[in-house]
Amino acid sequence: MHGERVVAFVAPGRGEVAFVVGRRVGGAVARNRARRIMRAAWREVARRVPGGYDVVWVARASIRGAKTQDVVPEMERVLRQARVMEP
Repeated sequence: MHGERVVAFVAPGRGEVAFVVGRRVGGAVARNRARRIMRAAWREVARRVPGGYDVVWVARASIRGAKTQDVVPEMERVLRQARVMEP
């Protein structure tokens, strides 16, 4: 499933999560910032996600300049699309 700033790959599993940021996002500083933003957003969303799903979050280039508050609702929407999270 994809959103404007993030893409999620969801599969049945042990409840693990990974964050991937490619060079299209920018240099090392921009990639690390994007990774930190995704981790912070995941901490807010993870409580409402039932266990048993592995999730890989991939940042899109449009994540540059985003804040955690921008990414949280998008992650929720993407997980609802994937039918992992209750509406």
